[in-house]
Amino acid sequence: MGTHLITGAGSGIGAAVARRLAERGEELWLLARDLRRAKELTEQFPGAQLLVGDLATPEKLDWALGHQKLPTRLDSIQHVAGVIELGAVGDLPAKAWQRQLAVNLVAPAEITRLLLPLVRLAQGHVVFVNSGAGLEAHANWGGYAASKHGLKALADALRAEEHDNGVRVTSVYPGRTATPMQESTHRQEGKDYDPTRWIDPESVATAILTAIDLPRDAELKDVVVRPGR
Repeated sequence: MGTHLITGAGSGIGAAVARRLAERGEELWLLARDLRRAKELTEQFPGAQLLVGDLATPEKLDWALGHQKLPTRLDSIQHVAGVIELGAVGDLPAKAWQRQLAVNLVAPAEITRLLLPLVRLAQGHVVFVNSGAGLEAHANWGGYAASKHGLKALADALRAEEHDNGVRVTSVYPGRTATPMQESTHRQEGKDYDPTRWIDPESVATAILTAIDLPRDAELKDVVVRPGR
């Protein structure tokens, strides 16, 4: 069975992927932002290994991971965690840009850098859960979309760099998905939230598992998942 590191496993898409992998008997390493969150994840996923590191401070991840036990190899890193703060370019303060860029872009780049040798060893897979906003930006979504456009560039560059090392890289672009993050987005938009209108996180998890389970002769580069209702 494979060994997988997942960020954002506490809810939504990350929890769905972690649950499916656990049911298959695979080894999970879950990243928690602090010890309280690590305890919650341990209760949610008994048997999983926990790492603590705050994506909001990516410059500290090197130190944090360097002082914890790490897996000996990784069949996949799955970057699922993210934050969103809506606002017009004329209104969104620098701290909001910095928070989104840190969590959504710089932290995935840093985790990938630190753990890439373990992925190379397994000829594994790096999955970036992006967003429809990573392909097209709309009014009031500038900060979030910029971070996700950057994430696409990170994935594309990594894929080109690591192809000869046998590392596969997939970007997944879900449309609106019924997650706590989507509920927060609706609040920011001033809209009523009806989860039945949007993609079930399990459907996005299926797309992710399809990518990592694909035979070695092929690679899914970009997977766009749109609401089917």
